[in-house]
Amino acid sequence: MNETSGHSAEKETLAALALGAVGVVFGDIGTSPLYALKESFIGHHPLTVDRAHIFGVISLIFWTMTLVVTIKYVLVILRADNKGEGGSLALLALIGRKLGESRWTGLITTLGLLATALFYGDAIITPAISVLSAVEGLTVVNEGLADWVLPLSIAILVALFAIQSRGTAAMGKLFGPVMLVYFVVLATLGITNIAAAPEVLWALSPHYAAEFFLIDPGLAFLALGSVVLAVTGAEALYADMGHFGRRAIMVGWLYVAFPCLLLNYLGQSALMLTDPSTVQNPFFYMAPEWARLPLVGLATMATIIASQAVISGAYSVSRQAVQLGFLPRLKILHTSARSAGQIYMPLVNWGLLALVILLVLSFKSSTNLAAAYGIAVTGTMFITACMLGILTFAVWKWPPVLSVSLTALFLLVDGLYFASNATKIPDGGWFPLLIAAIAFTLLATWARGRHLVRARLAEDAMPIDLFIRSISDRVPRVKGSAVFLASTTDGVPPALLHNVKHNHVLHERVAILTVMIEGVPHVSPASRCRAEDLGHGLYRIVLTYGFMDEVDVPAELALNNPAAGGAFRPMETSYFLARQTLVPSRRPGMALWREKLFAWMVRNAESAMLFFKLPTNRVIELGSQVEI
Repeated sequence: MNETSGHSAEKETLAALALGAVGVVFGDIGTSPLYALKESFIGHHPLTVDRAHIFGVISLIFWTMTLVVTIKYVLVILRADNKGEGGSLALLALIGRKLGESRWTGLITTLGLLATALFYGDAIITPAISVLSAVEGLTVVNEGLADWVLPLSIAILVALFAIQSRGTAAMGKLFGPVMLVYFVVLATLGITNIAAAPEVLWALSPHYAAEFFLIDPGLAFLALGSVVLAVTGAEALYADMGHFGRRAIMVGWLYVAFPCLLLNYLGQSALMLTDPSTVQNPFFYMAPEWARLPLVGLATMATIIASQAVISGAYSVSRQAVQLGFLPRLKILHTSARSAGQIYMPLVNWGLLALVILLVLSFKSSTNLAAAYGIAVTGTMFITACMLGILTFAVWKWPPVLSVSLTALFLLVDGLYFASNATKIPDGGWFPLLIAAIAFTLLATWARGRHLVRARLAEDAMPIDLFIRSISDRVPRVKGSAVFLASTTDGVPPALLHNVKHNHVLHERVAILTVMIEGVPHVSPASRCRAEDLGHGLYRIVLTYGFMDEVDVPAELALNNPAAGGAFRPMETSYFLARQTLVPSRRPGMALWREKLFAWMVRNAESAMLFFKLPTNRVIELGSQVEI
């Protein structure tokens, strides 16, 4: 009886997680039918709306979803979890942790940063093209509403970004049910239209895709750039694994999203077979006239959900980048008392909104935006395939033949799609590449700059044993505890040296504190704090967090730790921070312009006091200059 109820509860939990995954994970890929098939025929490389081309395109879409999403992501890449977390940075941290410093390190880091940079390009285009394509359904209802498409789309996007600071907990509860209804509607529309032309089911045979390439190889290759729009959002399956788990995402994809999407694409194709004029917007023409306005409303809700998932993903990726040392400290606000994963980052939010609106005003329609869409997605997919190859070969130790064969297959498929999308660079593909180039420069410059600053500080650092001998009898002590934050676990931090030099005094208990971020999502509280008694009232403390953990220094120090001299009482503890003023120079390290960029990023970073949650009235900052 208990075993049966246990299995029942497990099934209910899996069903609930799968429903949540349908609402969040499949939002982006779920809205692809709004534009993917249409753009394949009326995009920048139009196709003749006849049986051969319709069958060829739908065959390509089916096998692309099967190879890229089902096999590559669901069956293989979802196994590459970093303690339950997924995504490019989590994969980078996983491989880095397993391999340590090796010949792969530089290549892996570059690939991870490139994938992250491309994600930001994708995060800007997804809300713009999704909302535009849904609102454009109004022109199917009434052609006179065309002038309302742009202002209404912008109003929806502004409202979406404006409510981010309130959190998504309440709205998130609606995501699953709304998207489930949306997917059911997709399937229903598809089935009713397939019934009018059931021969479209033959298009699932791969020989129609091959035939398409034989009939018109040039146009077939260019069509791949639009066909891949059917799998945009596949990377979200991996990135959101930490929220729902591998099994829930597999169930959501195999039993809900995949069949419903396929039925809808087949329905659109059947409609175009019977009435080629519907190619202008087959998604909305599938519905009877009375249902088109409600369908516009449902599609708009689905695109808002898809956009919300991308925006939340941008927050999550940015926080990971901050924790792993690829971005400066940014302001992070928690919007839920229950879920640490629900955060809001003002700078990321308003930066995305400004670029999204700029994109909508510049490209004006989903067809024009489709030219910009795809290159960031396919670039990320290609990079993920490269990293997967390193993972299977060097970490999982798969047989070389299996590792190389599987990686070669994924690289071939992703490479073809990326090459096809590269032809769209002059028509708009340059935009996500420009955003990615800027993001990559910022990520790489910050990581390199931090390394240089630590190296310069290490050059001037005093060994701890020498410092203890020099202060043991000569420096007077005052009551209380002092915590000096240090970037490394060696030597004496600059703030401590400056305090002794200028104030000629030390507290009874002095802690040299270093906060470390490990390449795992979470570190258990029991193993978070390491302390060492250095003698003469000095202690070295190392707090270790995961890249998804929330850093709260006072809360950790308030716990009783005998190795650190006991708990640090809030009203008896002072925190000393070193604020370095960076002076760009021509010393070997980085190009001068990158040093100036790094110095600017340091000046505009969130205060360490706020980031580490230090009490504002217990912090003393001591300044110094560092030449890089």
